[in-house]
Amino acid sequence: MIEDVFEFLQEGVTPCHAAATAAAWLDAAGFTRLEEADYWNLEPGRGYYLVRGGSAVAAWRVPDHAIGGWRITASHSDSPGWKVKADTVENDGCRRLSVEGYGGMNMATWLDRPLTVAGRVLLRTADGVETRLVHLDRDLLVIPSLAIHMQRDVNRGHEYNPQIDMQPLWGPAEGRTLTDLLCEELGVAAADILDRDLQLVVRQTPARIGPDGEFFLAPRIDDLECAAATLLAFLDAAAETDSACAPVWAMLDNEEVGSSSRQGAQSSFLRDVLDRILEAVPHSAQAGPRALANSFLLSADNGHAVHPNFAAKSDPAAPVRLGGGVVLKYNASQKYTTNALSGGVFRAVCAKAGVPVQAFTNRADEPGGSTLGNLLSHSLPIPMADIGLPQLAMHAAVETAAVADVNAMIRAVAAFYRVHLRALGDGVYTLE
Repeated sequence: MIEDVFEFLQEGVTPCHAAATAAAWLDAAGFTRLEEADYWNLEPGRGYYLVRGGSAVAAWRVPDHAIGGWRITASHSDSPGWKVKADTVENDGCRRLSVEGYGGMNMATWLDRPLTVAGRVLLRTADGVETRLVHLDRDLLVIPSLAIHMQRDVNRGHEYNPQIDMQPLWGPAEGRTLTDLLCEELGVAAADILDRDLQLVVRQTPARIGPDGEFFLAPRIDDLECAAATLLAFLDAAAETDSACAPVWAMLDNEEVGSSSRQGAQSSFLRDVLDRILEAVPHSAQAGPRALANSFLLSADNGHAVHPNFAAKSDPAAPVRLGGGVVLKYNASQKYTTNALSGGVFRAVCAKAGVPVQAFTNRADEPGGSTLGNLLSHSLPIPMADIGLPQLAMHAAVETAAVADVNAMIRAVAAFYRVHLRALGDGVYTLE
């Protein structure tokens, strides 16, 4: 299924494009799109999905009987990069785009490589306002580095200033502007463009490397690899889940900048969806709390593999290898939600499916990042485990991962959706 994941990585050039790709896959699988402003009529055995903010998606299948629990995976659609602030600006005979950083990235990896622009444009129409996706699918820009002759000490370390070092070269001063190209691409007049959310896009396509293609390179591996793998597992297993369990797949936005948007993990999006599903099907007054008590969520966001050149940066007690299987992430400060209970349940599911699991912890003197799970737990008080896939060069313009781990994730998550998981009491589960 690696080619399907490559398709998702290639098509999901922005969070809005990733959401549109997920929607297309769900459409092809027979799921029905709903809108938040509409009245919902949900039928048992049918699949549905919802998009919020153009960049977050939640999909589910209504079980055949009263909802007795939720089986949820959550990933995110955004990656660190450069947001376009304004159209081209003339500077010393050339034009540059004005950009600012989004999320924590390795800036040096964006230098001297072909880039383009993609995102969404808000258009004025005869009926009001319309959102259109745009992707200028061509080699269009570059962020040129300064020649070593003018910075002789650059190889001893350089502190990049986004305003000075990282503004992309557009073209000659007298050339066409970004607005000109957007109008040509969309077939509209400049006066029709009301606003836009645009960003720089790395032009590299996913590529397998290694003597037998064991590894691959691609932009946006964090976190579209998890988003694609969990969606493939959801589509494969959603129709075979426990008859009283509702499988849910979610891809949220803005994780790289704190998840505090209306389509992020700190919003009410996922809880709103679960509550509305219950409201749209017959249920008892206690159905909501009972379903939450019998639920489980996997927060899927990638983890760090041991870097062969910098092995000392990893915890020697928890080495994570490319190709070694799904990563289960632990953190004493609960930046990851995994504990003995949720980790044990996930390990049991993976053992049943024959999927290898690796444990990740940070070095005790290295602070780790947070992810979706601990933010989702503010509104969803259910057991959660933080999982991911091992990768190198996280938050670089192009990242590296292993083909075998994609297959491991798909198998593990499909098994999670299929298993008959029952909470018999606090800390006691059956797995059938």
